[in-house]
Amino acid sequence: MPAHQKLARCLNTNKHTMVIETRKEGLYCKAGDFYIDPVRPVARAVVTHAHSDHARSGNEMYYASPRSEALLRKRLGNQIDFYALPFGEQVRFGDAVVSLHPAGHVLGSAQVRVQAEGEVWVVSGDYKRDADPTCESFEVVPCDTFITEATFALPIYHWPSIDAVVESIHAWWMANRIRGRASVLFCYSLGKAQRVLGALQDLADRPVLLHGAVAPLTQIYREEGIQLAPTDLAVNDRTRRGQDYSQDLIIAPPGANGTPWMRRFGKCSSAFCSGWMQVRGNRRRRGHDRGFVLSDHADWEGLIRTIKETGARRILATHGQSDILVRYLRERGYEADAIRSRFDSARQEDDAESKEEGAKT
Repeated sequence: MPAHQKLARCLNTNKHTMVIETRKEGLYCKAGDFYIDPVRPVARAVVTHAHSDHARSGNEMYYASPRSEALLRKRLGNQIDFYALPFGEQVRFGDAVVSLHPAGHVLGSAQVRVQAEGEVWVVSGDYKRDADPTCESFEVVPCDTFITEATFALPIYHWPSIDAVVESIHAWWMANRIRGRASVLFCYSLGKAQRVLGALQDLADRPVLLHGAVAPLTQIYREEGIQLAPTDLAVNDRTRRGQDYSQDLIIAPPGANGTPWMRRFGKCSSAFCSGWMQVRGNRRRRGHDRGFVLSDHADWEGLIRTIKETGARRILATHGQSDILVRYLRERGYEADAIRSRFDSARQEDDAESKEEGAKT
């Protein structure tokens, strides 16, 4: 059975009012005639954030937070028809009242609150509960039904503080300098890279060099007033053949690993920055020297805390380890189900960015 039909069976056979149902295009609100993060082109798309597994080209109209606009135009094209919905401001689509609320995932990321037919549903999109000055802080939105991501919904996932992680990144960089090796840090070009740069601003004593896929998104963050460490392009008009990178930290998307772009750095040490580094063996499988645990998704504790704080009694989990979370919630009296989607994979966070950012220079 196709994924969208499984999802539909999960939602539509329940006794509750279906404020949000599923179609092959994605999550759909019939009362308001709009989709949330549709996977196929639609007339009206409410988009939670600018990552490629949530924002796609081809929609007639895009509704998202104001700080998502430049990111969406950069990724989807300046020609998109965009309508800004400031956080907390309500708009009526047909018989549904819709508002966006901060998700704390990346700059401009939003949860979607939908009020219709006497119920309130919230679609979380991707979110995290950790403090992050490079984006808006997560806001708890009370609701009857909460559709939550479950990317890292296993008790083994517990995030260390970003201060500790970035101190480790800095120490690794300094140790590589002594060895005369460039330090290449792979992390997702939207959100993760800027979060690392924000935390490095008091530690970096020289500009951090950026891959061509990271630089324009970083510039958008700067234009939004986000304070980041100084940066420069790793490859630009001033770059010379045989340039010495042995003292530099270079930030690149995962898709650049193993490409000809890497050869210019000569002997280098590579590291990967991701929540997946919590599991021993992931670093070895990727062939990196170091792994740093840093995620822009909620860990297990963050997921459970958020579910409790929403007050929702019905939970629908999607993306990742949803079955584990559903079982845990049912044992504690929640009505819970798993939503299957084309992006359910233990490598969702990796694939979404690395496939798109690939080997741009």
